[in-house]
Amino acid sequence: MKNSQYHSPLRHEGTVGLGDYAAIGEGRSVALIAPDGGIDWWCVPHMDSPALFDRLLDTDIGGYFNLTPVGDYSVKRRYREASNVLETEYTTAEGKALFTESINSNLAGPLPWNELARRIEGKSGNVKFRLTIRFGTQVSTRSPWLETTAQGNVFHIGDLIVMLRCSDDITLVTCQGSYVEAEFTTTPSSRSLCALLVSQCEPLAVPSIEAIDNRIETSHQAWQYWVHHLHYQGDYPQHVIRSALALKFLWFSPTGALAAAATTSLPEGIGGEKNYDYRYAWIRDACLMIKSFVYIGALEDCQAAYSWLSKTIMRHGEELLTCYSLEGDEVPAEEYLDLQGYKDSLPVRKGNNARHQRQLSMYGDMLAVGQLFVQSGHILDLDTSRLLSRLANQCADRWRLKDSGMWELPSLEHYTHSKMACWLALDAAVELVDAGHLESTWRQRWATERDQIAQWIEEHCWSEERQAYRFYADDNGQLDAGLTLVYRYGDRVNKKRMLSTYHAIIDELGHGGPHLYRYSHVEQEESTFVACSFWMVEALAALKENKLAKSNMEQILKTLCNRGNVETFNEMFDVRTGEWRGNLPQGLSHLALICAAQALGKQPLSGK
Repeated sequence: MKNSQYHSPLRHEGTVGLGDYAAIGEGRSVALIAPDGGIDWWCVPHMDSPALFDRLLDTDIGGYFNLTPVGDYSVKRRYREASNVLETEYTTAEGKALFTESINSNLAGPLPWNELARRIEGKSGNVKFRLTIRFGTQVSTRSPWLETTAQGNVFHIGDLIVMLRCSDDITLVTCQGSYVEAEFTTTPSSRSLCALLVSQCEPLAVPSIEAIDNRIETSHQAWQYWVHHLHYQGDYPQHVIRSALALKFLWFSPTGALAAAATTSLPEGIGGEKNYDYRYAWIRDACLMIKSFVYIGALEDCQAAYSWLSKTIMRHGEELLTCYSLEGDEVPAEEYLDLQGYKDSLPVRKGNNARHQRQLSMYGDMLAVGQLFVQSGHILDLDTSRLLSRLANQCADRWRLKDSGMWELPSLEHYTHSKMACWLALDAAVELVDAGHLESTWRQRWATERDQIAQWIEEHCWSEERQAYRFYADDNGQLDAGLTLVYRYGDRVNKKRMLSTYHAIIDELGHGGPHLYRYSHVEQEESTFVACSFWMVEALAALKENKLAKSNMEQILKTLCNRGNVETFNEMFDVRTGEWRGNLPQGLSHLALICAAQALGKQPLSGK
């Protein structure tokens, strides 16, 4: 349509920008929807299951579920208020139509099956739509086949049973083993629906079209109920609620686990090799998410997640694993999948080799979140308090060891962040003893080791030349934005040095601005790390640098939230190109926004 006012969102060689995706989910699986109505990612029945739709990682053989206007169109998208139900308005020269999309649940939680529903309402004129589905083959290891039953067509894909349910006005054109094509036209006040029902190794219930359609509204009510029972009253409430809802995508309701992200292998830099599988529960990420849940008063989520994490750690014995599967098992070793990767960024990974790394900062994560849990008015059970005591003793024994650091680097070093996190762990342990939540047997030992850690840090990790704490002990003065997470060390031990470090980080890793790279020289291969930018805001506010913290927050939100997206944050943002990078929805990015807003608002803890 030449000289048209309508512009169809274009794919470039089959892909769209990573920042253009919106997510829908139900606490078990997450689907990513492009502006053109293409669902390019859906692992089902769980986030870490093989993908049913994976065009996101391979435009040639990947599966997808397209529902797109025929001809040119423009798009407006938004989530419903206080909800994860997505609305998309398509405008063509012939009329307008509204999509309402949801992975449905009921008021009691997720359904026994997965139910992805797409409602299409005609608002004006007549808009013709084409529906196309290509089922993924789980990297060419499954061959979908079609079975015709009395209830309708059923697709068998490995151990999945999949059924497409459509309202009567949607006309099937093609229906084969791995491919479906249909079409329909909206009219003023028309109402159509298509849905995918999926079960794994179980019989499949077949609800009516009306029941599926009604469950979109039930799901919306459930999201609103959750939001309306939060207790956040601080700054930036709209952004905080949207980030809280994004974190709910990652809360795995069958167990209470918290996934780091819902995708795998989305690149931190196009063409680079930093493409990792984040569909697992990291101790660090989970603890920080729990912290943000405490701040917003999400009591049930906080308790379920911390209980699952503690029990999972205890079940695996003495040694902490860096991450666990969503079922609480060991994460599988990495394997490379034979997919082309997003924009040819290889490798495409399944599993994660960081699972056995030594990361000393996990002691600080676990003790600090336990301390926050009781400070907000809750109680530790005996098993959890004993676990925290055991971890504190391990920390006291092991803090002198080199580790891989929070950034999971291949080089073992005495990372400053790790040492400060160990200080935080033992400081929290001492305070938990003094408050009556841990046994007092080892209090003196923990206090002594805590003070020795501080002395070691001040002697080995401070650079007089840089006037900053180094990335790791005795290096040449590189900087680490991860130190924003341990601002409490500065507040209690050496506030002047910590503030000097933060200003140096802003100058070098942010080039004078609020968007920070993770550590020195990494900008050559990746983009700014969204969480670090928000963590700096939290740290500055905690150390009473409120003016700079507020200014940074405003600049970050202006950059990230005013680009036509729906605030589904990735891991990284490229300030040079304005493009998003890395996996999504990224838990660290969203929780860091919540913590930054809470720090600026100086909101008291609320959880009851």
